[in-house]
Amino acid sequence: MNGVPLAVYLGISLFMFFTGAVGVVVRRNPVVVFMCVELMLNAVNLTFVAFARYAPSPAIVPGQESSTWMAGQMAVIFVMAIAAAEVAVGLGIIMAIYRLRNKVDLDEMSTLRG
Repeated sequence: MNGVPLAVYLGISLFMFFTGAVGVVVRRNPVVVFMCVELMLNAVNLTFVAFARYAPSPAIVPGQESSTWMAGQMAVIFVMAIAAAEVAVGLGIIMAIYRLRNKVDLDEMSTLRG
């Protein structure tokens, strides 16, 4: 990771986020939209890890903790937990709608009636 500059990671992250955003806007299948949202979240995770890696490391002094040492990695763990919860709830809703209507289309899912 020392030979690759930060701009490369940010460029890859930007490409992944843009691809996911286009997928969310263009696609009509909710499962594909979920995958595109996951792609966008992974792009953000890559950015967090890249910035955490290239941030100046705090001086390691025995007995003194730094609050920014693991900030990027902890943000990634938090984003991954939120993404897992989002997928669990979202796929449950999509499966319930599929069982009820035998098709899933985002345009028809705009109104949720019982």
